Amino acid sequence: MNEVVFRTTSSELYLRFPEDFLWGVSTAAHQVEGDNCNQWSDWELAGRIKSGDRCGKACDWWENAERDFDIAFELGMKALRLSLEWSRIEPEEGRFDPAALQRYRQMLEGLQQRGIEPIVCLHHFTHPRWFEQRGAFLRADAPQLFERFTREVANAVGDLCRLWVTFNEPNVYAACGYVLGEFPPGRKGQLLNALRVNRIQAHAHVLAYRAIHELVSQAKVGWAQHYVVFEPLPGMASRWIAGLLDRLFNHTFFDLIETGRLGFPFGILTGRDDEARGCCDFVGLNVYSRFHVAFDIRNARTFFANIFVPAHVPQGDHGVDRPYGEAYPQAISDAVKRAAGLGKPIYIMENGVPDAEDQIRPWLIVNVLRELHGLIAQDYDIRGYLHWTLTDNFEWNEGWKLRFGLVALDPETQHRTMRSSAKLFSEIVRSNRVAVARADPCLPLSTTLP
Repeated sequence: MNEVVFRTTSSELYLRFPEDFLWGVSTAAHQVEGDNCNQWSDWELAGRIKSGDRCGKACDWWENAERDFDIAFELGMKALRLSLEWSRIEPEEGRFDPAALQRYRQMLEGLQQRGIEPIVCLHHFTHPRWFEQRGAFLRADAPQLFERFTREVANAVGDLCRLWVTFNEPNVYAACGYVLGEFPPGRKGQLLNALRVNRIQAHAHVLAYRAIHELVSQAKVGWAQHYVVFEPLPGMASRWIAGLLDRLFNHTFFDLIETGRLGFPFGILTGRDDEARGCCDFVGLNVYSRFHVAFDIRNARTFFANIFVPAHVPQGDHGVDRPYGEAYPQAISDAVKRAAGLGKPIYIMENGVPDAEDQIRPWLIVNVLRELHGLIAQDYDIRGYLHWTLTDNFEWNEGWKLRFGLVALDPETQHRTMRSSAKLFSEIVRSNRVAVARADPCLPLSTTLP
């Protein structure tokens, strides 16, 4: 970068980003579309949403995504990441719905017409009921089924999309579904199955990567990795446990893409896939939190770790039964430095905080972007930043309890209200710069949208 710091006439210092830096927001189909019929719909019907909330129409995207596309355009967004719901596209095994593919094509065209680059994610935690009932990503033929779905999507909309994300947070999907029991299929303590799921997903990623490149010229394909900082309390036992959590959660999928296998001894137990080595054009990072870790002999479920958030650290709203996590801008640096080992461009695909009153989100945005700018100045190849999320949405197990939107949503009336953080982020995007210093979270200043 040539000139990274400049002074305006008001004498305030700003940090400028590269001219082609990609600014945007990220979303997920199940959380915004409404009225889906996938394994998460069944999870809700079984009463497994902690808040007791119902998704209902969510943000009503299936009928009117364009309303929020207009808001993204108004805010000056350059990109919007959305997932295409597999259960809509292939509601029965081997039967694809042309009307669903046409609706997604309409959405992508709508984004392009507004000058917003669509980024397509193929699996954001959800898939068809038939796939779940037959074992999901523990099925031996899951990679081939995912490849078949990918080919249908690429043939239908490939001319409208340059950046493709195969899997969103495979580490979260495996950990929450097979170790913690908080996502479908709700299993607990099955670490080996969680590692097998990630290995099978890595092979599915490889097949999807090849299929997209075969069918879509100029495509760039990667995945989105969730990265958490685990901060140990003093003591050897706490450091060892934090290191184990870091290795299992943060590094498993990285290892599979870097080397084709997991580190010892897990690679012996789960096998290897040499085809996965280096199989990505970019790395997406989803970064939110830091957790503190202490050894606790009573917590066998979490490998004898007490994982907690101190009351005094910056944090957003709590979930139903626990804090969401420490808002920790420096986590971005840890994540980028890990991803840089692959030697590929990096996109921040998600970053945000649950904050209904918008007290801490403005502070987080500015300080995360200061971290990012410093990393770019150190020659880390960071190509873009996408905030999570545009509009409040149905937050998985937490329902409507956690509000991540730049824009507030009343799910009953579908009324939207601009938060002050939306205006702040819009100013950053339009000017392609961020202020050097911002000491305190800003107070909410809401503007009602028509």
